[in-house]
Amino acid sequence: MSDIREARRTINEILELLEKAESQFKGARMWGFVDIFGGGLLTDLIKHSKLGNASSIMNRVAALLELLQRQLQGLRIPVDYHMNTGTFATFADFLFDGAVFDVYMQSKIWKSLDEVRKLESRLRELDSILKKQEAVLGDRT
Repeated sequence: MSDIREARRTINEILELLEKAESQFKGARMWGFVDIFGGGLLTDLIKHSKLGNASSIMNRVAALLELLQRQLQGLRIPVDYHMNTGTFATFADFLFDGAVFDVYMQSKIWKSLDEVRKLESRLRELDSILKKQEAVLGDRT
């Protein structure tokens, strides 16, 4: 049962980080809209700062997902949760600052935000399953 508790703790830590990453992606998305409609270098800097923050958070999430997979192996629950944050065309966005690259960057931000939300949903489902197993195992002891 301690394996289940450990996995649930890890899930909760990941969920907290995903909330922070989602916030950063939303901020980048907002600045991306500003950039499309006439932003400049300052807008790009703010947008990419938020994307950098989100990327750092997602690196931590990836490490915790690997830990979670190891924790779940002992529980025999087949799960393959992997987050691919992708790469952002930062250089091109600064160099060719124009509507085409701004829209491209915006699509990357939307995709990353969607992936974060899907991962969050899957982790909440997994936590619910583990919570039920924890209750069943707790009744046996």
